[in-house]
Amino acid sequence: MVDVPRRRPVRAVRLRPVGDDELELRYRVVHGYRRAYRMAGEGPALVLIHGIGDSSATWTELIPDLARTHTVIAPDLLGHGASDKPRADYSVAAYANGVRDLLTALGIESATLVGHSLGGGVAMQFAYQFPERTERLILVSAGGVGREVNPVLRLVSLPGAHLMLSSLRLPGMRLQVGLTIRLMKLLNTDLGQDAGEWLTLVDALPDETARNAFVRTLRAVVDWRGQVVTMLDRCYLTEGMPTMLLWGDRDSVVPVRHAYGAHEAMPGSRLEIFEGAGHFPFHSDPGRFVSLVEEFTRTTDPADWSREHWRELLCDGQSDTAYGRAAEADLREASERSAT
Repeated sequence: MVDVPRRRPVRAVRLRPVGDDELELRYRVVHGYRRAYRMAGEGPALVLIHGIGDSSATWTELIPDLARTHTVIAPDLLGHGASDKPRADYSVAAYANGVRDLLTALGIESATLVGHSLGGGVAMQFAYQFPERTERLILVSAGGVGREVNPVLRLVSLPGAHLMLSSLRLPGMRLQVGLTIRLMKLLNTDLGQDAGEWLTLVDALPDETARNAFVRTLRAVVDWRGQVVTMLDRCYLTEGMPTMLLWGDRDSVVPVRHAYGAHEAMPGSRLEIFEGAGHFPFHSDPGRFVSLVEEFTRTTDPADWSREHWRELLCDGQSDTAYGRAAEADLREASERSAT
């Protein structure tokens, strides 16, 4: 296992207070759909992308500190939070396009992307599709760096998921779910580390429209065998792009071994482990999280993208990377399954 230093950097100098009005939701219509987002602060752009079923509200405790040194943009992805929930494309690529278009509408040409869970996959896809607009990557318990995922998500991806999710709105069901989650916390299980967050996600699916958007998003990235979308074959392209991975060592959704694999496969990446934290390390230790983000953006230069360098990576890099080998192994495994 890779030996990972656990640094606790000094906090950056605070520049100015952030008003409560800056944490309120704003709205911008893009392609005919209302997109909700929060925006605060001044300085280099920092985009916070939440996970599946979540919203920009997950970042509100962190935004005031981060906004003292950055212009922070935290969108509600389409189908999430206060954004519209149409019958639309909920693929990772579509989400990356949506982030690009919102940033363009806000006059932001490039940014450091912070992505949690599904948002980590969106951030990586954004960097792949729009490297010239990506300054740095900060991946937090990110999806898309391996096939494994919690069995509950695989179950929800199956036919009939709508009925199962609808049952959560029946009288007394939330109480039962809450008791189950609290029991897991009392038993000190990995899933119980994020008890409060799981209840928040249950409450984020109040109606059929929200549940449909959730299921469409999930099925775009997960099936009964695990994660469908993976950056295994493209992570070598992060060479030259400052990349930091932040993970809880008790993550029950995307196991911490994914972090070590991604760290090995992403040239020059930095890995920080939050001991005792689950899938939401930025909730478990927000002070350390903010310190790491501030220190990383302060001490690294934005990626210097060029078409020539991109072409060299595409032509020369793929076959020699650990992720290239892992992708080949995934393909062999899929072929063996289909043959049987």
